[in-house]
Amino acid sequence: MVRKQGMKRSMPRFDIIGQLGSLRRYAQSLTRDSADAEDLVHDALVRAYERRGTFRSGGNLRAWLLSIVHNAFIDRMRSRRSEAVRIEQAGYLADAATPAPQEHSVRLAQVRDAFFNLPEEQRSALHLVAIEGLSYQQAANATGVPLGTLMSRIGRARTALRQMEDAAPVRGKNHLRIVGGEP
Repeated sequence: MVRKQGMKRSMPRFDIIGQLGSLRRYAQSLTRDSADAEDLVHDALVRAYERRGTFRSGGNLRAWLLSIVHNAFIDRMRSRRSEAVRIEQAGYLADAATPAPQEHSVRLAQVRDAFFNLPEEQRSALHLVAIEGLSYQQAANATGVPLGTLMSRIGRARTALRQMEDAAPVRGKNHLRIVGGEP
């Protein structure tokens, strides 16, 4: 193919393959784990591709890519810290309850444990609807999932909690009524 003089490429050519060694070494240094390092490099390469238009022609590709690895690592750490804080706060909230009579304390502890043992997406959906009082649509918007997906998650969470309830010894009217949310 003959290339005409004066034609410019719309994007600079990236020699990503030649930079993978540096990226992997830096990611390994940051994460101290091979699998996490590979995930970090992958995330950084996706970001680099998405933001390739911000790379200055003639700039240092290696430095640019390493800064993306660094920023992706920082974002991951912030996300993990934020998740750890949320989990810790949920533990404080669960432990801050006033002790009820012995039988009710045991029962509430069982319900709390069952709730916290639900898969994250089910626990989150049920919390938003049953505890925070959001409508199904508001909870779906908050979690970024379609309404049907949210409703399915709530249904599975309620089923799991009912199964726990059915397995518990019954004294009088001890059954939970899992409510909340407006369609």
